Amino acid sequence: MKPPRSFRSPSPLSETCQRHLNSYALAATAAGVGALALAQSAEAKIVYTPAHLVMSTSNPQHWWSLDLNHDGVKDFSFSAYAETGMSSQKAYMRCEGLPGNWVWARTDESALRPGARIGSRGRFGGGGATMARASTLLGRSYFQGPWANGGKGVRNRYLGLKFQIKGETHYGWARLNVSVQSHGPANVTATLTGYAYETVPDKPIIAGKTKGTDVITVQPASLGHLAKGASAVPRWRAKPALQATQ
Repeated sequence: MKPPRSFRSPSPLSETCQRHLNSYALAATAAGVGALALAQSAEAKIVYTPAHLVMSTSNPQHWWSLDLNHDGVKDFSFSAYAETGMSSQKAYMRCEGLPGNWVWARTDESALRPGARIGSRGRFGGGGATMARASTLLGRSYFQGPWANGGKGVRNRYLGLKFQIKGETHYGWARLNVSVQSHGPANVTATLTGYAYETVPDKPIIAGKTKGTDVITVQPASLGHLAKGASAVPRWRAKPALQATQ
């Protein structure tokens, strides 16, 4: 009877081979961490829509509604009115959140500059905000509101928005240029040039961010078509996001 074969102990790896294996392990670990980070960052998306809508107190149409996320539900409304009295005139522009939605309503700072952080610490109010007012009284001119800017108006400022999608809070912004005049007929004109929202609930959005790997641009010619990242969000029906009501 042959004696049992003895098992050989494993031979130690050469130093060079061991270094190579360690390098491969480190590389694989780094790749795994990087892939995880990419997966996490891919969850956050900003949906941006260019626009060009002129809203004015001189327009017989007084109401405009904004569907911020293109789901067929109106989220916010803009209103523009002008009134004339015996010795006075006034014109004003407002934005209000429709039920469950809010506008950055702190009147002394609602015309946000690019880069402003719009999130849970924002000055939101459910009653909406008067953006700009121009008036004359006995020949004297008066301007009120941050968007009026003392009669100078503003360009490329941002209105912070807070709204609901399926019961969860999301943040967004609307970019506007506003001009005011009190001589002659008092008038306020606001031009909406774009708007955006963050798809991740409760995640803040940066005012004016329209580029980057986390930004999806909706082409204004067809709001149901996404320029990139079409698989990242549900398909929307091609329809105007801005609707007018008389």
